[in-house]
Amino acid sequence: MSKTPPTSRPPVVLVGVQFPTVSDTEHAADLAELTRLVHTLGYDAVATVSQRRGALATGTVLGKGKLKDLAALTGGPGVVSSGARDRTSKARAKWEAAQEEGAEDDVPEPFGDGPEAVDAPEEDFDPEDEETSETELDASGPRPTMVVVDHELSPSQLRNLEKATGVPVMDRTGVIVDIFHRHARSHEARMQVEIARLSYLAPRLRESSGGSERQQGRGSGDSAVELDRRKIRDRLAELRAGLAAIEKEQDQRRYARREQLRVALVGYTNAGKSSLMRALTGSEVLVADQLFATLDTTVRALHPETRPRVLVSDTVGFIQKLPHDLVASFRSTLDEALEASLLLYVVDASDPTWPSQLEVTRTVLREIGADVVPSKLLLNKCDRLEEAARDALRAEHPDAVLLSAHRPEDVASLRLDILRFFEASMVEAQLNIPYSSQGRIGEVYEHTTVLAEEYDEHGRKLRVRGLPAAIARLTRAFPAEQTEPG
Repeated sequence: MSKTPPTSRPPVVLVGVQFPTVSDTEHAADLAELTRLVHTLGYDAVATVSQRRGALATGTVLGKGKLKDLAALTGGPGVVSSGARDRTSKARAKWEAAQEEGAEDDVPEPFGDGPEAVDAPEEDFDPEDEETSETELDASGPRPTMVVVDHELSPSQLRNLEKATGVPVMDRTGVIVDIFHRHARSHEARMQVEIARLSYLAPRLRESSGGSERQQGRGSGDSAVELDRRKIRDRLAELRAGLAAIEKEQDQRRYARREQLRVALVGYTNAGKSSLMRALTGSEVLVADQLFATLDTTVRALHPETRPRVLVSDTVGFIQKLPHDLVASFRSTLDEALEASLLLYVVDASDPTWPSQLEVTRTVLREIGADVVPSKLLLNKCDRLEEAARDALRAEHPDAVLLSAHRPEDVASLRLDILRFFEASMVEAQLNIPYSSQGRIGEVYEHTTVLAEEYDEHGRKLRVRGLPAAIARLTRAFPAEQTEPG
């Protein structure tokens, strides 16, 4: 267990279980990432409780000894008992009241309520599975007002932990969904996040003290929680219908862009995609040093503009243990990657865990079939590395591009690499455009590069270069003599 200096933010304690297949480095990276997640959410991790186990304890995540260590930090009883329930309810009510006073209107309630469940048994661990560490309590430091667990928990595990610690409990999935909810700006992103949030919340609804009483009037015979779940189901159906309509419009826009050159920036959250997007396109996209700053797909033209134009998309970032419901909700956003001509995998090369972060990105894209799209690896933030470390990366990844999004020369070099990639697949053709069809000349300039231009008594002769699909369409519209690539 470790303690960090107190801050003015609400203090939380992190809980992590290290499984046998997880190395010490990976476990430390997971907890560091969870620290950044809770910081993004507006809290500070002031303590960490970690334990090595073969699996999460069925009822309370941690073994009996570690659970008492955790409760010593939060002031809870350290055991799951009926008397602890009232203390937890009061702590949650007090916490929610404090949140309501200082929170923004669109900040959601914390997750963690679970249905009634059987209390965890007193002995739910094998002492040999537990690695006990020294517990140091700082009486002058802030007492954590919440527990955040680096795993997705069942409703009963959340409930039992709340009873044992006397404070609200969130799991990793709840934290991520909450961050997405706060950062969603567009109507589409808000709908996507609400679907994931309600899907997460529905099984965690529980009865209040009077919840067993039957409702009167419409819906008579149903308990309060049953009515709430029905409302959630109705709202989910409404959201999915609305999202389907938006996705249909997006499909039409993507279809209109099908012949344009499209590059998608993909990668782990906070890898620098938005900074690179701004540098490549000159657009004023949001750049923030926080997780999931970008949730909406932004499409801008490569700057300075080329002919044909190259469109660059900045997509939502990925993270370890990304909730399945979020992946499903953001499927339409991820389709930008599926339909791109080139994927640029952006990683933070200064992060020692970037190989595993890259694998997370590849895994999610593999699930939607985007792994077949041509790609290039970008090792970003190399300005933070020593020259020896950069040399090692070049030797290990000779086809990767080492760069910093903040160095103009690196961005200019990447731009040339992108153009060379598309140039390699382009073909040349001659178009004979009669004077009666001069109104369509803009279409030619939009989708091809005009290499030469001549006039005769019949019209305009253009020597053009472009992608095979665009050239094929234009040559069907105008007499053409197509040549080999070169």
